[in-house]
Amino acid sequence: METTIINRGRGPEISGTRITVYDVLDYLKEGWHHTDIAATLRISSAQALAAIQYVQDHQDEVQENYQKILERCAKGNPPEIQARLDEIHAKYQNLWANGRDSSHRENNGEGGPSGQ
Repeated sequence: METTIINRGRGPEISGTRITVYDVLDYLKEGWHHTDIAATLRISSAQALAAIQYVQDHQDEVQENYQKILERCAKGNPPEIQARLDEIHAKYQNLWANGRDSSHRENNGEGGPSGQ
């Protein structure tokens, strides 16, 4: 079965996955072998090779878009989005801490149905 690269609007990706050629490119730039990339991304070697071939065949376009992606990532989130993300993170940090505390009490016989 031949692996194809498609574009569903998020950029070129490996058919049947959500892995973009830019995901593969990150590892490729670090000098990773295609089998290591495949194992890390949980795709086949043929899929990794198809993405690598696409990058080579469309090098100018891929590099231009990859640079735009890196620049967008470097900017970070807008302040209002980052504030909301910080709120959510703090909320879940508290939930996780409380969950660990109650779990610790239950393991020591201090809580739960038999230790009330």
